[in-house]
Amino acid sequence: MAQPKRRWSKARTHLKRSTWKIENPAIATCAHCHEPVQPHRACSNCGYYNGKQVVEVKNDEK
Repeated sequence: MAQPKRRWSKARTHLKRSTWKIENPAIATCAHCHEPVQPHRACSNCGYYNGKQVVEVKNDEK
């Protein structure tokens, strides 16, 4: 297997790693209750996904 002739410099390593960053998650709104929710996930507030209730949500009222 081929081996590198030289070691990468620290500057080149830092340039390569400079694009590794944390991105903000995508946020959409629930069509049923208009709460913010991640796309392609069931809403944790009402339990709806794609116009149908897929998760039973417990309401803890005190």
